[in-house]
Amino acid sequence: MGPCQLLASVLFTVGCHLLSAAAWSVNNFLMTGPKAYLTYTSSVQAGAQSGIQECKYQFAWDRWNCPETALQLSTHNGLRGATRETSFVHAVSAAGVMYTLTKNCSMGDFDNCGCDDSRIGEIGGKGWIWGGCSDNVDFGENISKLFVDALETGHDSRAAVNLHNNEAGRLAIKATMKRSCKCHGVSGSCSIQTCWLQLSDFRDVGNYLKVKHDQAQKLELDKRRMRAGNSADNRGAIADAFSSIARTELIYLEDSPDYCIKNSSLGLQGTEGRECLQGGKNLSQWERRSCKRLCHECGLKVEERRTETVSSCNCKFHWCCTVKCEKCTQVVAKYFCAKRDKHRRPLNSTRRRHRVHDN
Repeated sequence: MGPCQLLASVLFTVGCHLLSAAAWSVNNFLMTGPKAYLTYTSSVQAGAQSGIQECKYQFAWDRWNCPETALQLSTHNGLRGATRETSFVHAVSAAGVMYTLTKNCSMGDFDNCGCDDSRIGEIGGKGWIWGGCSDNVDFGENISKLFVDALETGHDSRAAVNLHNNEAGRLAIKATMKRSCKCHGVSGSCSIQTCWLQLSDFRDVGNYLKVKHDQAQKLELDKRRMRAGNSADNRGAIADAFSSIARTELIYLEDSPDYCIKNSSLGLQGTEGRECLQGGKNLSQWERRSCKRLCHECGLKVEERRTETVSSCNCKFHWCCTVKCEKCTQVVAKYFCAKRDKHRRPLNSTRRRHRVHDN
């Protein structure tokens, strides 16, 4: 495991920001950090990994596809941006860690926690009461904060935005929980039910946060107060900007760069060479438009590449006791974004010339 650059580094973030990011490894933190944290590190690591995978799934067919350069949670030396996309990274990483900690707690993996039974016996609604084993999201939330929020030691607007998005990710866990119930009564009459809250699939959390990403709000700060250099004015400007934003919403400070174009300084590869989907079955509308979004709208063409795959087929069982198969060859077509031919004039410029000529 490398130094604090990837999202999975949250498992040692309590200590990582204290020294140079390049000087610390996971093992360094695990050996020197509070012993209480050792109980949770494997769950934190698994949760961070689930956040990585969910980010890559949600943005697989977007121009920004959650590259590894974006998975650094630390704002060490100001290397990170505070764009709409990084707001999602913070939210989904915090959510992933909280989700895994909560699930492992309910499964009895930790000695110091278990089901949330704080409301057992209380009336929940008409015909049902709280009972069963609710997932202990409060425990998951508290431990997640210790690991993920520890990255932000500053008091500037960027740190405030990151902490806000971390919290929005954790609130997404609570917002997507589902109620499960069991019937009770004579002869299965279900005269009353006992109900408890369970975590939804993490995919539901990812879908929820993707909508929040699409609706993310840009934080507008009072630049005159921020330029004054007075820490009290800075904190006041930040507090005023946050006053109208709900805790559940994602926010960002900076407009996103052009993800069509390769930008080495920002670690962006552009969309040239990216695969897109065309003409497949069971595709969502977003997937069906991926070639237009990744290629055409970025000034690239769609290039078809055909490859042959060999697989076993027509398998038959022969007594006794073997299975014999034939080898079948199948041609698979995939589509990629490629540069347009230089000698071809772009379609939009031809249209512009015709419009001028018509006038």
